Amino acid sequence: MTDNIELTHRQSRAFQPEKLSPPRNFIIPNIITDNKDNLPLLLEIGAGKGKHALSFVSKNPNKHLIAIERTRNKFDAFAKLADLQNTSNLNAIHADAIAWIVHAIAPSSVAKIFILYPNPEQHNPNQQWLNMPFFEFLLSRLQDDGEVVLVTNIESYMDNAEQRATEVWCLPNTRYQVPIDSQRTHFEVKYLARGETCWELSIHKPQGYKTRFDDWHISYDCTKK
Repeated sequence: MTDNIELTHRQSRAFQPEKLSPPRNFIIPNIITDNKDNLPLLLEIGAGKGKHALSFVSKNPNKHLIAIERTRNKFDAFAKLADLQNTSNLNAIHADAIAWIVHAIAPSSVAKIFILYPNPEQHNPNQQWLNMPFFEFLLSRLQDDGEVVLVTNIESYMDNAEQRATEVWCLPNTRYQVPIDSQRTHFEVKYLARGETCWELSIHKPQGYKTRFDDWHISYDCTKK
């Protein structure tokens, strides 16, 4: 981590990636170590049962999605469907997303990150994504002109995320209302069917954006996998 740099954002407390151990059964997918087709790499954090991931890779064969889910029963359902679909541009990962990203993803390597209907953490707002120091590390993995897409049905969560994106992370962002016929996730289908408003925040990383982790990366001998 580099301390003597002029940061683009206003987040004072730094994330400490060196304190995180690799997830159990950790393996780096070949797409990360040997992307022969040079496909744009995307991440989905909290993929659930995989509705968005499976639909996305089917519609975007020229992009590669790594979709991470921590909860075992959701991941098992996702993995079963992914096996049936048998697509080559998807990796379904069962792991804690923070630890996995720290150990697997290189700086400036991801074109887009989806965070769709995360746990609102209403009783623990420090765990909301844009409130966490980890968000700086996540931004360091994003390419220049890359995008984070955050979607929620909790208006207060979105209000805070929009404010943090602007005032703390100093990132250009645009807020949208999700169309009522959108069906990206099971949560989205349920919320919109109930007549709830869902919100989307598109956050862009401008060229030259500086974090403390732009050169921080763990190197592995991939021949030992």
